[in-house]
Amino acid sequence: MAVVKLLGTWFSPFSYRVIWALKLKGILYEYIEEDLLNKSPSLLQYNPIHKQVPVLVHGGKPICESTVILQYIDEIWPQNPLLPAEPYDRAVALFWIKFADDKGLLMSKLYRGNGEEQQAAVKEWLEMLEVMEEHALIGVKKFFGGDEINMVDIAFSFVAHWLGILEDVLGLEIFKPHKFPRVSSWIQNFKSSPIIKDSLPDADKMSTFLKRGREMMLTSKSN
Repeated sequence: MAVVKLLGTWFSPFSYRVIWALKLKGILYEYIEEDLLNKSPSLLQYNPIHKQVPVLVHGGKPICESTVILQYIDEIWPQNPLLPAEPYDRAVALFWIKFADDKGLLMSKLYRGNGEEQQAAVKEWLEMLEVMEEHALIGVKKFFGGDEINMVDIAFSFVAHWLGILEDVLGLEIFKPHKFPRVSSWIQNFKSSPIIKDSLPDADKMSTFLKRGREMMLTSKSN
């Protein structure tokens, strides 16, 4: 059996996408924590283009970019499928995955922004949440995949966990459950799933880490 390794970072939502996909498939793997300020020779070898995590290494061959990795995992290990089998449903799922990928940059925009930049990022977050509420989650049962988590749920996981942490770090209130009841229900279902709940990064630890990073960033900008 080919050895499976995952190079990631403990705070990255993109690393957790892969962690959860592997766990949902029941695949054993070796996790290697990367320091992005002091990148390992392995990371630079496996991902020489972007030099970023996550990187899945399967049988010595690297696969980069979280969505590409998820699709690879789903094809290699067909048990507990992460995408619908029916072509139209699959196309719809891929559309929302692409949408979530495109919005992933909002985390950095919000975290790094100040003043008008941050206000613009908040506006974009609210627009994305509205699209989730009024379009993506219409007709959705427990998860995007029905009764089971699928790749769309994993793609939107940064909304479920990381947004709340960013709100705490920045002293903002963006997500209001009463305004987005479908999103709120989905978040509760997603985070209460045993595989997700048992491996979520600690919110307090992450908040402390991100606050320190933001203070350093703002100090550097002002100098």
